[in-house]
Amino acid sequence: MVVDIKQKITLNNLQPIRQSFSVTFDYGVHFTNAVFDTKNPLLAKVIATDGETKPKKVLAVVDSGLLQSRRMLLKQIATYSDHYADTLKLAADPIIVLGGEEAKNDPNELLKIHQTINEVGLCRHSYLLGIGGGAVLDLVGYAAATAHRGIRLIRIPTTVLAQNDSGIGVKNGINAFGKKNFLGTFAPPYAVLNDFTFLTSLNDRDWRSGIAEAVKVALIKDADFFEYISTYAHALVCRDLNRMQNVIYRCAQLHMDHIANNGDSFEKGSSRPLDFGHWAAHKLEQLTNYRLRHGEAVAIGIALDSTYSYLIGLLSRLEWRRILNTLLSLGFVLYLPELSEQMTEPEHPRSLFRGLNEFREHLGGELTLTLLQRIGKGVEIHEVDMSLFRQAIWLLGEFYNSSLPATGWECMM
Repeated sequence: MVVDIKQKITLNNLQPIRQSFSVTFDYGVHFTNAVFDTKNPLLAKVIATDGETKPKKVLAVVDSGLLQSRRMLLKQIATYSDHYADTLKLAADPIIVLGGEEAKNDPNELLKIHQTINEVGLCRHSYLLGIGGGAVLDLVGYAAATAHRGIRLIRIPTTVLAQNDSGIGVKNGINAFGKKNFLGTFAPPYAVLNDFTFLTSLNDRDWRSGIAEAVKVALIKDADFFEYISTYAHALVCRDLNRMQNVIYRCAQLHMDHIANNGDSFEKGSSRPLDFGHWAAHKLEQLTNYRLRHGEAVAIGIALDSTYSYLIGLLSRLEWRRILNTLLSLGFVLYLPELSEQMTEPEHPRSLFRGLNEFREHLGGELTLTLLQRIGKGVEIHEVDMSLFRQAIWLLGEFYNSSLPATGWECMM
């Protein structure tokens, strides 16, 4: 309908003006070693691809935990910037932020980044460089997405979990009101640079923790990948870097394929299959005051949801036991005192099951959980039997306690 401008316009003859547009996001996840070695031009080349001729302002944000094992990192960043001065220029000394979940819990860390962006005059053609574990990258990504409505973000993940999962996707966020990722954005990075040399200085907990995300995506998408992880569990526990590189690459590949091709990149619906096991994991992190690493909590969440899948007849007993034995072989603890406290009604103030509603609330719509139909095949459900979930907790505890001591292997020194 076209309204004649000579006519008197009233609400009755005004039709909605509709529009539809799409935005294409294109970014690469690169794999390298020694990213800040002046002989490695990768970072400079990535920045130079924007086609702009002047050196770009770059502000680096560094995980404080990383500096404990990489004491020369700040000097290496400065030397790299000097070497590639025709492409990039540090706008200020790197910002050091808290490592781990504290980075997302303390609002002052976000404020510190925003204040520096303002003081040094970064613009939307500048670059924010996030260097650290997944929590720090979540924080930096949120800061980048909310300053000037979006500063170019380059992530340099330094942990297994960040390189194969959290650091390669489109989500950013910080915690608020006692809830995980309550504040956040969907904002793809400009690029991701996975530097495998950072992995060599991880402690054993952080090395192992990220494998849980690989187990997760293998269980819901790729049975052959799960077979690889299970077969080489000993090598992975014993820090075989070549096997870990293979795991990181395949895990990243599966995550990125899902983000690009499942039709819901920004999670507008109620389904979030890549968060298999995460409803319990997020709540367990909170209940343990983040004593648990994210990956450690995910391993328990996977074990619990696999056990529930078995109890409701979706997953065979053989595959259920194989999943739990693989997690044990990787060195994961599968049962905690915080679980035994939850053998009460779901309304208990410290009930694990409060995580179900928080999970639904985070997405909106109806509750949607991914369970397992078989290894390599996830299936979505929208209702849960609370009594069976309590039974799943009990059964998981029985299995874990009967399996102690852990079924890992000694590593050759």
